[in-house]
Amino acid sequence: MARTASGLHLLDKAKELLANAKTVKELRQAQSVILPLELKLSLDETAVVTGISKKWVCQLRNEFIHANGIIERKTSRGGRHRENLSLTQESDFLAPFIEKAKTGGILVANEIKDALQIRLGRSVALASAYNLLHRHDWRKLVPDKRHPKSDPEAQEAFKKTPGNADRDQHRVARRRAHKADVPR
Repeated sequence: MARTASGLHLLDKAKELLANAKTVKELRQAQSVILPLELKLSLDETAVVTGISKKWVCQLRNEFIHANGIIERKTSRGGRHRENLSLTQESDFLAPFIEKAKTGGILVANEIKDALQIRLGRSVALASAYNLLHRHDWRKLVPDKRHPKSDPEAQEAFKKTPGNADRDQHRVARRRAHKADVPR
């Protein structure tokens, strides 16, 4: 023998929802509550009448009953659902590394990864360290186009110093002509 349908105390709210339904979901949800209660239909029969699966009938009924007759209009999930640390905990975790970087040190992702593994008590991927830095507006720095200790004046002086011009001319003069060098 099948169980009797629950939610009898919400029958009036379900009827009100049926009369004022604005979406197909609201209509089917009201039907999935009303049909088993008033017409004593099973979930299989309700699924045939509403045109959705038995699983969806059950899910819509439970959602209506748990929401106490008010449909929860869920937005997209969003957020960080598999976070290791909250954003404030991450900020606190990164603080020593950031202080080191401010005084001229270099942020090394492997050091952050190792410290993160110790903090969490399990292994994490190197990408986790990079993602952590990215969330806190750090980026991978590219080396400058010139060395910080370079001397531009010395470089220009070196460029302007000619080689031994006599030696270069002598080398060219001793070279034998090749057939390909002589125009026809």
